[in-house]
Amino acid sequence: MELFTHLWAGLQNLLGIKPVLVVAAGVVVGILGGAMPGVSPSMAVAILLPFTFGMSPTMGMVMLCAIYLASNYGGSITAVMINTPGTPSAVVTAFDGYPLAKNGRPGYGLGVSLVASVWGGFVGIIILILFSAPLAKVALKFWPAEYFSLALMGLSTVSSMAGKRWVESLIAVLLGLLLNTIGLDHVNGVNRFTFDILNLFDGFSFVPALIGLFALSEVFQNVEENDYSAYKTVTDKVSVWPSVREYLSLKWSILRSGVLGTLIGIFPGAGGTIASFIAYDVEKRLSKHPEQFGQGALEGVAAAEASNSSSVGGALVPLLTLGIPGSASTAVLIGALMIHELRPGPELFTKHPDLVYTLFSSLFMANVVLYLLGTWGSRIWIKVTQVPKTVLYPMIFAFSIVGSFAVRSSVFDVGVCLGFGIVGWMLKKYHYPLSPIVLGLVLGALIETNLQMTLVMGGPALLVTRPLSATLLAITAVLLVWPVIVELREK
Repeated sequence: MELFTHLWAGLQNLLGIKPVLVVAAGVVVGILGGAMPGVSPSMAVAILLPFTFGMSPTMGMVMLCAIYLASNYGGSITAVMINTPGTPSAVVTAFDGYPLAKNGRPGYGLGVSLVASVWGGFVGIIILILFSAPLAKVALKFWPAEYFSLALMGLSTVSSMAGKRWVESLIAVLLGLLLNTIGLDHVNGVNRFTFDILNLFDGFSFVPALIGLFALSEVFQNVEENDYSAYKTVTDKVSVWPSVREYLSLKWSILRSGVLGTLIGIFPGAGGTIASFIAYDVEKRLSKHPEQFGQGALEGVAAAEASNSSSVGGALVPLLTLGIPGSASTAVLIGALMIHELRPGPELFTKHPDLVYTLFSSLFMANVVLYLLGTWGSRIWIKVTQVPKTVLYPMIFAFSIVGSFAVRSSVFDVGVCLGFGIVGWMLKKYHYPLSPIVLGLVLGALIETNLQMTLVMGGPALLVTRPLSATLLAITAVLLVWPVIVELREK
């Protein structure tokens, strides 16, 4: 009862023109920031941080959290419409969202991504409010051995992405892991494969590589095929949106992915990208029509968006209860709290409950505003499909170059984007999937760093003697072996 009393008091703090405008401004900035390639959720929060200095601590945090929440959805807009994920987690949305747009059903991609984002966000927020303290204690039990096993489980999702082309997928994921070794060793600081090029000491920047692999490779492929016309099926289906029954058919996918995204988001360093890959893999395995995934499956879009949006609530658990950042964006939020002379952790709930519960209530409000603005904006964004490709491709190319440069103001990153674009184009030409490369790039550093730390702390035996790590490794083994068993049973 005390919890609902605090929540009601927090909601009352938001009943006014100024708080509503603060939330709405945060949502708008978050959507735009997420939709622009090269601007990650953490970057959007960091850019707007100085604007909160003149606000009260509560309103400043409300605005920054609204930006964080909305930017996770914003990345899906460009992922669905032009195969250019605005955020790393939106890569998974593009797997099925972009095929829907190409097949003349962009409304399905945008509609499902919005609804799944909103309801996935609600799942994450509810879990955050009800189970913050217990979940934070679970996260504290994760040693490097558990993080290694969790990352390995994420890598095992490549087995279901592969389908019957498992050899090509294996080569692609190994390529991603190999590219991730370029730069300084994360533990020992050893120089690897840099060829004395200073810009390679930090390895390849992830966002330019992502933009090149997905956006530029698509442009290069269509230019090679001399395909410059607008989408042919747009004229008669562009205004078609999912029905209420179709939305309801996705309820279990959204709920499962929302819970999974929240749980993964709690673990520092895991984040929405890993959550999206794992949730997508789970839905594909549970689906009655797994062959539709990658061709425009609504469950695929719902799983990706529900999991990455719910990971926001998960990432806030260790931030508010323990003062530990669960993601890059929450690291910026810790800085915002400290600027206002507030220390995140258990004392925040006892000394400043008004701020905490106003923040919880504002997340509910931000989700509602996100749905309203997303519904209105989708009618505008869908017109992208009517733009001739002679105009669209130069625009995508220009946005890719600008987005890559904006990450670190580096011309080298522009070269990385172009290089990965050519690599992606060549791989697609020979029917190699691109998503396993992203999986290798995302998880490579996490796997390598935590394996090295595990070996230093107690050797490889820790991986199997710690119960949680052993359980995760057992699940990984099952996920890897299961497709082989299914194939043998079919034969």
